[in-house]
Amino acid sequence: MKKYIVVTMCVLAASGLRAQQGDTLRTSAIKEVQVQAARSQGVSQISTAVGGVNIGQDELFRAACCNLGESFVTNPSVDVNYNDAAVGARQIKLLGLSGQYVQMLAESLPLSSGVAMPYLLSYVPGAWLKSISVSKGTASVKHGPQSMTGQINIEFLKPDDPQSVGLNLYVDSRLKAEANLSANFSLGKGLSTIILAHYEQDFLHHDANHDLWHDAPAVRQMHLQNRWKYVRGRYIMHAGFGYLQEAREGGQLLKVANPYRVLIGSHRGEAYMKHAWLLDRQHNTNIALLAEGSHYALDGSFGSRLYSAMQDELGSRLVLEHDINEDHSLSAGLSFSAIGVGESLSLEPIARRLTEFTPGLYAEYSYTPSYRLTLMGGLRADYSSLYSRVYVTPRLHVKWMPHDRVTLRASVGKGFRTPVPLGESHYLLASGRTLRCDAVLPQEEAWNTGLSGHFVIPLGRRKLNLDAEYYYTHFLHQVVVDFDSDPSAIVIADLQGRSFSHTVQIDAGCDVIDELNIMAAFRYNHVRCTYGGQLLEKPLQSRFKGLLTVGWKPRMGIWQLDVTLSINGGGRMPRPYQLADGSPSWSKTFPAYVQLSAQVTREFRHAAVYIGGENLTNYRQPNPIVGASDPWSQGFDATMLWGPVHGIMAYAGVRVKIGTKK
Repeated sequence: MKKYIVVTMCVLAASGLRAQQGDTLRTSAIKEVQVQAARSQGVSQISTAVGGVNIGQDELFRAACCNLGESFVTNPSVDVNYNDAAVGARQIKLLGLSGQYVQMLAESLPLSSGVAMPYLLSYVPGAWLKSISVSKGTASVKHGPQSMTGQINIEFLKPDDPQSVGLNLYVDSRLKAEANLSANFSLGKGLSTIILAHYEQDFLHHDANHDLWHDAPAVRQMHLQNRWKYVRGRYIMHAGFGYLQEAREGGQLLKVANPYRVLIGSHRGEAYMKHAWLLDRQHNTNIALLAEGSHYALDGSFGSRLYSAMQDELGSRLVLEHDINEDHSLSAGLSFSAIGVGESLSLEPIARRLTEFTPGLYAEYSYTPSYRLTLMGGLRADYSSLYSRVYVTPRLHVKWMPHDRVTLRASVGKGFRTPVPLGESHYLLASGRTLRCDAVLPQEEAWNTGLSGHFVIPLGRRKLNLDAEYYYTHFLHQVVVDFDSDPSAIVIADLQGRSFSHTVQIDAGCDVIDELNIMAAFRYNHVRCTYGGQLLEKPLQSRFKGLLTVGWKPRMGIWQLDVTLSINGGGRMPRPYQLADGSPSWSKTFPAYVQLSAQVTREFRHAAVYIGGENLTNYRQPNPIVGASDPWSQGFDATMLWGPVHGIMAYAGVRVKIGTKK
């Protein structure tokens, strides 16, 4: 598989490629309009049938935002949590469910998943981001069938942005340092390029709770990208390539005799190209060709367990869009994807190879009889060579504005995804329990239904933006990580019973005065899954979350203060087992906890200096590692994480941008 990946990537690099959604001309091949206003907490996309928010740079700069995983600190919709206390794997949670059910895109191209999933959020530097679009529920079928709980599309800094050189330096109280560089150039005749560089390193090992374990692994990462854009007449081309290398070092401190070490090394290479041609301006007829390829390799050791994996991915799409008239528009396309995964695990032992080729096609029709009503229906069919089956994905979105201050939406749709169960969950190896994984698992399959409303309520000269939403996700097939059935093992198997999620969220934002913005949100999750024949609350999942953000920026605009307070509700722990001394491994539940963060920013003509603090309430999960004193025993477990491991953390940084042309 690997040799075909290399050959195909070389062919793509020689020929140019695709147009990108929300990233080029007004007549880009994928028609989408994002309207951004001054609201700091993200802008509701009330102009589209698919609801969601767009997080711009103004919001991203309200926190340190070192990587994609830290970009949602001030956003109430997305949670980001550590999966374990040994490898520092972080994962998005949306609608109360894990991140693999969120379709992750980078400028409308799929981000790597599978084996890279546990570390994916840390692979995207925050300083490279221009915006993040978050859609909930099943999104458009044009990007594939994988969206079950939502879709996140990130936009990088652009080659054709005003020419500048940007530098972002960061350091925190744990002596983690980062440096980011961006430089874009116009080469004339419609050709431009941007160079993006990132380096980070942890210079100290921390053990705040004195259990002789690293509180988090020391990470050293280097990431480079070069992106290109070419525009000539009605033709647009984007292309680029990138390389990432990372090393993680965690586990017990070396001062311990026979320490339990966690060492992970990984590297990733990628290339993409996008072409678009505008065929008819009057009817906005566009054709686009998109393609990407990547190679990812990981080698890890978890004590005496050795795990290695290699993953190759290829994808391409041919898209046609056409406005039949002012009321009717059509999007249709063909797609092809290929993935090859090879894994090996000592001790258990496990050695697996997964290869899948998936051709597909889709059509999506939109009917807009007036600006108050939009109907969008989509249908796609994909054939999986791995399962020898055709999967049909229907989706429907409706937007209705009964009043200029009221926008209502409804959606229903299905989603499918091919699991890579061991690769997506290899952080579970940081446990003394045996890991059992079914040899053959079906494609995960779920229905999602959503209702939402956006209301603009006048308050004198001000207005209150109120959003309310409800989503229900119901699984037909799901890969279940079962901590409950067997106290001596972690079992990864197909769902045997019911699994569902109900999520209700309300958030409200208001500019109290011109300089002061306040946003408050509350979300409740009711998530259940069948473990060992019993329908139980999903473990390690907070039942609710409350968020309050305050942004103050005086009229001069040179100072800015941002404060975020979050309340994370308690939840259920997996069924405890007895340790060697007869005591239970952990409590049956975990408590609610509060976190506070704040940042002050001082703007200059070509620079900004910021200083802030995270977890100012200094709340830490007590004893995050079970059996830390005897990691070679069956009672050891570093995966029972539900709260923060670090206490108060202070940070400072500077952003410099030189040469921007107004």
